Amino acid sequence: MLRFDDSPKRPTNLSLNAKVLELARELGMNISQTVDTLLADEVRKRYFERWSVDNAEAIAHYNARIEREGLPLAKYRTFMQDR
Repeated sequence: MLRFDDSPKRPTNLSLNAKVLELARELGMNISQTVDTLLADEVRKRYFERWSVDNAEAIAHYNARIEREGLPLAKYRTFMQDR
């Protein structure tokens, strides 16, 4: 899992919509924290989208094997036995 906790902050310059920025400040929003949180969410989303594409072949092979052979320890399952 991607974790960004305990990572140092680095100053950067951003160009933001002036009206949005003004209203965010009026609302008392922490601009840096808000942008950091939203950017981290977007990075996670895109990372896992790319991971899914990069690993699609392996996932397909695994799913085909499970379809063909079943789950390795299925006989020991105590739930969903009627499926």
